[in-house]
Amino acid sequence: MSSALETLRRDFGGDIIEPEAAEYASAGRSVFASGSPVCVLRPKSAGDVQAGVRFAARAGLVLSVRGGGHAFAGFGTNDGGVVIDLSLLANVEIIDKERHLVRIGGGATWGQVAAALAPHGLAISSGDTKSVGVGGLTLTGGIGWKVRKYGLALDNVVAAEVVTAGGEVVRADAEENPELFWAIRGGGGNFGIVTAFEFAAHPTTDVFYGKIAFPASEAAAVLQGWADHLRTAPEELTSIAYFANPFAGGPEAPVEIQVAFDGDDPELAAEAIDPIRRLGTVIADDVALKPYADTLVDGAVPPPGIRLVTRSAFVHKESVPAVLRILAEAGASEGSPFISVRSVGGAVSRVPGDATAYAHRRAELMFVTTTAGPPPVVEAARPALEAIWRRLAPHVDGAYANFLASATAEDVAAIYPAETYERLAAIKRQYDPGNLFARNHNVRPR
Repeated sequence: MSSALETLRRDFGGDIIEPEAAEYASAGRSVFASGSPVCVLRPKSAGDVQAGVRFAARAGLVLSVRGGGHAFAGFGTNDGGVVIDLSLLANVEIIDKERHLVRIGGGATWGQVAAALAPHGLAISSGDTKSVGVGGLTLTGGIGWKVRKYGLALDNVVAAEVVTAGGEVVRADAEENPELFWAIRGGGGNFGIVTAFEFAAHPTTDVFYGKIAFPASEAAAVLQGWADHLRTAPEELTSIAYFANPFAGGPEAPVEIQVAFDGDDPELAAEAIDPIRRLGTVIADDVALKPYADTLVDGAVPPPGIRLVTRSAFVHKESVPAVLRILAEAGASEGSPFISVRSVGGAVSRVPGDATAYAHRRAELMFVTTTAGPPPVVEAARPALEAIWRRLAPHVDGAYANFLASATAEDVAAIYPAETYERLAAIKRQYDPGNLFARNHNVRPR
């Protein structure tokens, strides 16, 4: 350990934060978890990342990789291991103006990306939160406000620079290390540390964005009508339904339909959005034209002592009515979790199911339940939450890794169907046979 640390200090050009440092307490935390690692490394180059990976491997220490630090399962920190914090690798550079190719550091956040691209009239289909890391979101999906028109964030990746478990820097694209390129688009951080992505951005205008709210008593009808409309709505329209918000009345909270229309033509936007307004009694409507970058919100940081339990699943077309009925009934009961339902389909569904390691292309909806509170409150809510999921089980499929607070074998099996998992396991054996990158929804080397 001591010799490995001396080698690290010699080879590492970034910041090495150890327990005696003033910033150690904050550096050891991710958004949803606290940790006490041996050290936190903040690399300033891919070479620094190589040195950090080799140090962790030589010392036999658990390794966590942190981008934005938003993993609900707390992957971005640990106790007694090493954290490689990529936040200093956050450069955003347009490398090909004609093809709109953008190189983005693996530690950038989507807020930084949106702000950097806005002056050029460009955007990338991403998530919906400014402080979420480009790396964590992209490696496992990326469902945001342009998903139905431009697909997942990972669908717009054309290449990546990856530091492998052996400490080597490799390029992954359609021609160079193509199996690794397939794996990192959906396989999470199992295969290495992405120090830079190359994305195909697209020209963007301002967008029509906001929420339309309805009384809680109209939830069932609004949700079913909303899902029916999204099935045939123009792909410029992406939408999320929120209800049973515990901070807005729980079962009495309004049903909020958030919409984003990717375009600045008011007539086209109205044609796409007005059918939603006609679904019930509108009690609030703040949809307005705004810059795309302004649709991304600040990420909430839970107060100390508050625990979040998130769980997600996908819904295929034939199961939509049953799932929405169950969720509406659950949302109307006391102690309901906070529920959100996201529209997918569109561009996501046009990508072949085996083109990337993201395996849930046929889904029409993705939904999330969230329970929050002090641990005793969360535990008391568990039986009711499990009862809801037992009702849902016959009608849902898979899980979306970015909205999971756990990393059990069952979670991994839900994220990766058997055929996908087997291919990932073979690639894992090639690039990380010792499973150094295990702090994730882990695929074990075959």
